[in-house]
Order: sequence, then C-alpha cells, then structure tokens
Amino acid sequence: MKRQLWWRSFWLHLFLTPLALLWLAPLWLMFVFSTQPEIAIFSTPTPILPGNQFVTNLQSLQSDTNFLRTLFNSVMVAGIYTVLSIFLTSLAGYAFARFQFWGKGLLFSLVIATLTIPYFAVVIPQFILVAREAKTLLAILIGMAVFGGIAALLAWLRFSPTLGRVMWLGYAVAALAYLFFGVPALREAMTFDFRLTNTWWAVILPSLANSLGVFFMRQNFLSVPMSLLEAARIDGAGEFRIFFRIAVPLVLPAMAALAIILFLASWNDYLWPLLVLSDREMQTAPVALGSLIGLTRVSWGGIMVGAVMTTLPFLVLFLFLQRYFIAGITAGGVKD
Repeated sequence: MKRQLWWRSFWLHLFLTPLALLWLAPLWLMFVFSTQPEIAIFSTPTPILPGNQFVTNLQSLQSDTNFLRTLFNSVMVAGIYTVLSIFLTSLAGYAFARFQFWGKGLLFSLVIATLTIPYFAVVIPQFILVAREAKTLLAILIGMAVFGGIAALLAWLRFSPTLGRVMWLGYAVAALAYLFFGVPALREAMTFDFRLTNTWWAVILPSLANSLGVFFMRQNFLSVPMSLLEAARIDGAGEFRIFFRIAVPLVLPAMAALAIILFLASWNDYLWPLLVLSDREMQTAPVALGSLIGLTRVSWGGIMVGAVMTTLPFLVLFLFLQRYFIAGITAGGVKD
C-alpha cells in the first residue's frame, strides 16, 4: 500500500513540476528584465540570467514616478481598506447568519445580486458621487450612522431582559432620534460640499461594503455552534461581547483568508485609483507604473523594477500564510 502511494505521489509530482516551472517562468523573466537595460526586452535571444542594471532602473523609476511614495500610498490604502472592510463585512455576515429579522432573506438576496452587476456599469455613477457630489456621500454616511445607531438600540431592546417585551418603546425612541438628529444632520450635509478626489478616502470608502466578503463571512459564521452563543446569552453576555469574544475567534482563519483577498484586490486595483487620484503625490503603485507607458517612450526597465517591488514581497508573504488561507477557504463548509 505504501509503495503504491509512493508511486502515485511520484507520478503526480512528475506531472505538476513542469507546470509549476511554466507558471514561474514569467516571474523569473520579470526579475531578469528588471536587471537588464531597457532594450533587453526586445533582444534576441531573450536573456535568462540577471544583469547589473537593477539600481539604475530603480533610480530611473524613482525619478519618473516617486515610486517609494506611491508604495507607501498603496500600503496605507490597502491596509486601511482591509481592516475596515473586514470589520464591516464580519458584522454584516454575523447578522445574516445568526439573527432573525424582517426582510432578512430579501436583503441578503439583494446583497448577492450585486455580485452580478458589472463593475464598469457602476464606475461612472460612483465617480460622480465621489468627485462631484461628495455632499450626497456625506449625507449617506450620516444617514447610515443614524440608522446604525437605531439598529443597535433595537437590538439592545430585543435582548434586554427588562425592555425585551416593549419593542414599541424602541421604535418610538428610534423615530425621535432620527427626527431630532438624523434629519438636521442630513439637511446640514446637503448644504456642505467638499471633494474627495485625490484623497485616500476616495479609493477606500466606495468599496468598503464588499458583497463577496459579506457572503463569505456569513457562510463561516453559520459554522459557529449556536449552543455556544445561547450559553453566552444565558450567562448575561451582550451581543458585541459574544461577537468579539466567541464568534470572531472561531472564524479567524476565514477572516485571515478574506483579509488576504481584500488586501490584494485593493493593492492591484488600477482603474478606480486612476480615475480619482490625479495628484502624483497621492497615486498608488499600479497607477504610477501605468504612467510609464507613454506615446513616445515606454520605460520597460522601470516597469519591471516596479513590478518586482510590488509582487515579490507579497508572493513570499503568501507562501508563509498559505496554510491559513487554505484553512480559511475551507472553514465554512460545515453548518451548525
């Protein structure tokens, strides 16, 4: 039996090794061209060994794009986006998985339906919202904050031993809160205008409510045993404490996998930062690399150096974190 398994493993590796080398070949050529003169990319035969022009190409890249600054922008934008998006999608996924409320099925269906909408169909309205009518975006954010507070109040009333049976009081307080705080805030926001272009928030805010992340976290929170949550409620723990102390630790591998996906998606995003970041000091690394392709000159050496600097660190990081990524992807396969 062991001998049979050994031969099966041998033939499998013999078949997969050339495929792995074929996949690694473009990455190796990218590194080689980053160390060669710019014209080396057109030379025949194609060089397969590194040269000595890496520092020269790096200096050219830095002088053309201030690339170190764009790397800092990319790290900050991707990092802030990942943290905020993980927090919001985890809350939404937990609510869809473990709460029962009116319209839950319809609302979740709408969330899933947004996955079918092509990004290019919403990019122009999204740009208008951010670049020209930022006061409307501010109004939406304030409205979300008000309604979020209302929802938190209703949830507290629902699980409060004292006020759980008088939900009408919660609705009355919510209506008064929106009347006295929400409406004036919205009216004030509609008279206050500012532009979000050339700011990190223009890149971060529009895609925070990630539908794929909500679906992914919902599926993983469904695997959390309901008995643990009920036991914590019986012991008097609040909903936020249950979420952070019990539910979140059980789905940490899934959150790590989603964090990798969201970070790389933000890191590699090109179209949206290109539209909203025209200031050179605010551009991200992909936009800076794209600017090296001109009508009369293409800085192939600088592009290859930039590609190496943006790819290699995260490739190494992924190799170290791949077990968490695989564990997180498969963690939501079982429901309670």
